[in-house]
Amino acid sequence: MNSKLFLFTEGQIYTPIWNKYRPAILQLMIASAEKPQQYKMYSHEFKQLNFKERSFSFTMQVFKGKAVTNIKKSVVAKDLLTVLEVSKKASELMGAKAYEFKLDKQFTLHVSECAPAAS
Repeated sequence: MNSKLFLFTEGQIYTPIWNKYRPAILQLMIASAEKPQQYKMYSHEFKQLNFKERSFSFTMQVFKGKAVTNIKKSVVAKDLLTVLEVSKKASELMGAKAYEFKLDKQFTLHVSECAPAAS
């Protein structure tokens, strides 16, 4: 319980969820070389961490370990990026290719390779 409080005070509310699913997300990133991938998340896991949040959906493109889309208003996306940044395998994948992560309103995570955004 104290760890949740610590995570909340640090602003990383959703990192426990993303850490839990990190192995699956890495597999999605690898498999997205063939075709876009999807993974159904559980809405209650997000809602129990922040019941006041109205929208958990986001779209985030990453390349070279950085978000190339504006994710300042999405704590969910920022926490996903934080978890990916500390993963050696995810960092290697993001260093070589650009990825798009999208969590839709039905809590399906979409992962696909994409062309790097123009600077």
